Amino acid sequence: MKQFDFDEIVVRRGTNSYKWDLPKGEDIIPMWVADMDFKTAPCIIDALKRRVEHGIFGYTFVPDSYYDAIINWFKRRHQWHIEREDILYTSGVVPAIACTLKATTMPGEKVLVQTPVYNCFFSAIKNSGCEVSENPLRREGDSYVIDFDDFERRCSDEKTTVFLLCNPHNPAGRVWRKDELRRMNDICLKHHVKVIADEIHCELVMPGHTFQPFAAADEACRDNCVVLNSPSKAFNIAGLQIANIVCHDAEWRRRINRAININEVCDVNPFGVIALQAAYNDGGEWLDALNQYIHENYLALKDFFRERLPRLEVCRLEGTYLAWINLSRIPITADEAARRLLGNAKVMLNSGTMYGREAGNSYLRINLACPRSTLMEGLKRIESELVGM
Repeated sequence: MKQFDFDEIVVRRGTNSYKWDLPKGEDIIPMWVADMDFKTAPCIIDALKRRVEHGIFGYTFVPDSYYDAIINWFKRRHQWHIEREDILYTSGVVPAIACTLKATTMPGEKVLVQTPVYNCFFSAIKNSGCEVSENPLRREGDSYVIDFDDFERRCSDEKTTVFLLCNPHNPAGRVWRKDELRRMNDICLKHHVKVIADEIHCELVMPGHTFQPFAAADEACRDNCVVLNSPSKAFNIAGLQIANIVCHDAEWRRRINRAININEVCDVNPFGVIALQAAYNDGGEWLDALNQYIHENYLALKDFFRERLPRLEVCRLEGTYLAWINLSRIPITADEAARRLLGNAKVMLNSGTMYGREAGNSYLRINLACPRSTLMEGLKRIESELVGM
């Protein structure tokens, strides 16, 4: 395996970085928004350099090679065969969520989510004129399981028409197993509920775990779902704005495509198209090294909390690069902890209440995707504020 330098410190402040420049203060360590502090894969940088040297950046036609890259990647890495005609491209997974909801729901219907969950789920559902129905995940040991009784009760509500799944789950860190996905889909089919699967974190999986695409769990799952994915999280190219919607049902796909065009998120930029192909054609070795480095960061974080902040529980990380920290054994809420850590310790984290006020009230989310020296400095700052509580 080639050697990639994930320990390199890349100065991002002063580059209009949302992660680094939005927090006001030169001494703040940002460990919040899901954005990595690593340079992207060399194959992507090289491909973009060649495109920049051309010097003209007009409207882009998405070529056949783009679709080939997607199809070959998911077949090779995840044993998922995608039909060319099932793919729709757009500018990002959040626009994809919004368009898919607009195409598959009516105002006033309910959309089921599993809390704690990615905060943009809530806003996308409300912006579609729908109601949020929460199926809280149940804590079991150092992880989460699905409360299937509650899940079915909520699916059986005649107003519930869509289940918005996060796979792998942000921020709970679960990589859902095939049997779990099939069981969720069986319940959804029983109650005529469509599944929209946000799989943007699908490439970020820790050793010992395997990502299972929802649509590849079985034929029934494929026929009852819309899958949203992008190389943006795994390859740190979110600013290039490229994502895909995969839908096998021709009528749903027609309606989604119409929503993409009505909402004017049908055009993508040349750099996104080039970067996706480079990532999926040549980025596998870099991605494997990245996942190993993130796993080692996770182990370092676990060791730090066990030795120096033992009352804070680190939830098991199966996928993503986002650690979920339980504060329930210390006398502080998540919002207060995040406020104090930013104001006093100069480290910025996400309060768990972003992901469901009740489900996340005693949690913090920590972004692990940074050089280990940055991670350790951030953890020392967290210790300085929370030690002794």
